Amino acid sequence: MTDLAAITALGESAPFRAEIGALTLIENSNLALASLSVPRGQNVPMIFEMTLPEVGQWQAGADISAFWTAPNQWIIEGHNRANEDFAELVKRAAPDCCVTEQTDGWVAFDIFSNDGSKPIADLLEKLVNIDVNALKTGTAVRTGLHHMSVYLIRRRDEQITIVGMRSLAGALCHALETAAMRLR
Repeated sequence: MTDLAAITALGESAPFRAEIGALTLIENSNLALASLSVPRGQNVPMIFEMTLPEVGQWQAGADISAFWTAPNQWIIEGHNRANEDFAELVKRAAPDCCVTEQTDGWVAFDIFSNDGSKPIADLLEKLVNIDVNALKTGTAVRTGLHHMSVYLIRRRDEQITIVGMRSLAGALCHALETAAMRLR
């Protein structure tokens, strides 16, 4: 049998990490994702004792969180669960819902600032067409970043996570790193 080695979305054995000025960019390769869709006519369930968020919102639980993607649809995040069958776990928590594994379809980059939210806003104002300062903690929106469609999740004032298509991980990382270097 062939020995298999896990790689990140960028094709490396370790996640990307760069400290550039007041910003730290980290590829979050331990984030598991599953989409959850509630069939028409059914009530929205609680997932892992967490109420699913409303339009444009992100809700955090202990090690599970969720963000709204469309009417009656969410992405459920499992922090530090990328090596588990996360979709099965979500399906057991919501047996009457449609659940699809999404972990290998997406890449997540966490952007941290050691100087409040201004460096993050300065970075993203070069990259996205929304007012990043209007994104308060608990907000999640879909927008364009260069030629890519991404989700921005405001986890706290000093942190935003960008979730984009895994097939464009290199382009997304390059865009973030290049814009961050131009701020120095």
